[in-house]
Amino acid sequence: MPKLAVLSGKAVCVIPALHGFVEVRQRGSHVVMQKKLDTTTITVPVPNHAEIRIGTLLSIIRQSGVSRAEFER
Repeated sequence: MPKLAVLSGKAVCVIPALHGFVEVRQRGSHVVMQKKLDTTTITVPVPNHAEIRIGTLLSIIRQSGVSRAEFER
């Protein structure tokens, strides 16, 4: 399995946006993105840092449901 790329917060926000997520607000250094489905809403907080840690990135991938391959090199 390829390694995850080291990404910035801005770069991470672009990937879910391509899958229907919308930035709903920013407070401090965290951007909150949401995707409305028929019966629920998926909410994913993304830290707007220069580099996002791998564990945090894995959490964002799991919460958003976006394929891990989208975040790999």
